[in-house]
Amino acid sequence: MPLDADDISRLYHAHARSLVAYFARRTFDAEVAVELVAETFAAAVTDRAGFRGEGEDSAVAWLYAIARHQLSGWYRRARVERAALDRLGLDAPAMTDVEYERIEELAGLAQLRADVATSLEELAPQQRRMLQLRIVEERPYPEVAAALGISEQTARARLSRALRALGQQLGVGEEAGARGRA
Repeated sequence: MPLDADDISRLYHAHARSLVAYFARRTFDAEVAVELVAETFAAAVTDRAGFRGEGEDSAVAWLYAIARHQLSGWYRRARVERAALDRLGLDAPAMTDVEYERIEELAGLAQLRADVATSLEELAPQQRRMLQLRIVEERPYPEVAAALGISEQTARARLSRALRALGQQLGVGEEAGARGRA
């Protein structure tokens, strides 16, 4: 059954805050989170006639599918846009400190950072080092491999294991699995 404007409005009032948190936790950028919420609801308004589900649960699942699509598009565009801004020497307009702090609060980023720091400390030193080199320092695989005295293929495999271990420490896989079953 297609959704009407009132249905989209109800979805917005019920889920906009949780979507801000969803995006902020994945982008670690409050401004981007707000933009992605706006893009998600713009797409929902545009595509509402195509909704074929029944009931609130289906509508929420549909909305989060749109959100995931918006997020994946942002990941693809973000690298190109950042490079272009850097080349032009431009900065994007900034949010106020109050706006930024409020979004971080809604997303629970302070707790998430603390949880990640604790989980990192619980990893094996070799896994922490791998994450430091590849994720934090953003070094390319050939550099990581050279720094650790291993092959590039081994570096990729170790990073995968380190990320999986970190995800297990944080309960990320369990959370994603639970959402998929809901």
